[in-house]
Amino acid sequence: MVRSVPERDAACAIAQAAAVVGDWWSLLLVRETARGHHRFDALQEELGISRKVLAERLAQLVDADVLEKIPYQSGPVRYEYRLTGSGRGLLPVLLSMQDWADRWVFGDGSLSGTADEESEQARRVASLVGEELPVLELPGHRDGAPLDPLAPGAAATVLFCYPATGRPSPLPDGWGDIPGTVGCTLENRLFRDRYEEFRAAGAEVRGVSTQRPDEQRVFAVEEGIPFTLLSDVDLRLAAALRLPVFRAGQALRLKRAVLVVDRDRVVRHARFPVTDIPAAVDESLAVVRGL
Repeated sequence: MVRSVPERDAACAIAQAAAVVGDWWSLLLVRETARGHHRFDALQEELGISRKVLAERLAQLVDADVLEKIPYQSGPVRYEYRLTGSGRGLLPVLLSMQDWADRWVFGDGSLSGTADEESEQARRVASLVGEELPVLELPGHRDGAPLDPLAPGAAATVLFCYPATGRPSPLPDGWGDIPGTVGCTLENRLFRDRYEEFRAAGAEVRGVSTQRPDEQRVFAVEEGIPFTLLSDVDLRLAAALRLPVFRAGQALRLKRAVLVVDRDRVVRHARFPVTDIPAAVDESLAVVRGL
């Protein structure tokens, strides 16, 4: 059962939310299901949690409609645990917590769209190599239709994450003063100009930002972008991979990173931070050619 809220806080939405997911294990279970770990044994292995506590927390999150149980075998029946719409609504909360800790616990409080090579953020991204990209869908810029980040039929997909472009909406005041934010249009143009080389190597390119699909569409048309731009406006990819983010203009933005994922959904290359954009494009093309 979800813990009860004292009468004095009955109308407080923060208290009500804390009653559902204010527990350490509950939050981490939301994190792990977002990362693609859905089965009891996988969750136990990832978290190092006792079976008793895990069973209790899963039952609580199912009762609260944060997770749903979906049978994946019969005789005996076994279940996977998947985020509901309510559970996916918690992903921005998790990413805000991650951003807060990266800035104030691991960092010195400075606002930045990048990070040091030796930072915890860099280590998290480097640890993605060898991991599988969970199955998920993001809206594409052309019509907003949901797409797998992996391009069908491609031997590899290059996913480059960037904070935001300045068209059609103006960027927040002081954007250029935030380290790591400048260069999003340049990065798109460089991948655009090398696109046929990536295609010749059997790869597809996809750009990812937290801008809306309609905003990305205007930019793609103006710049003649031939590849798909994906909108992670709901932070599903960021949560699945624990990608570094920062808050600017009251929105969470992806920090610049480049991933190469093979057709089996395995991350084969991860670059973060990206401090030299042309070199990062060259590097990802070399990786693709070497697969």
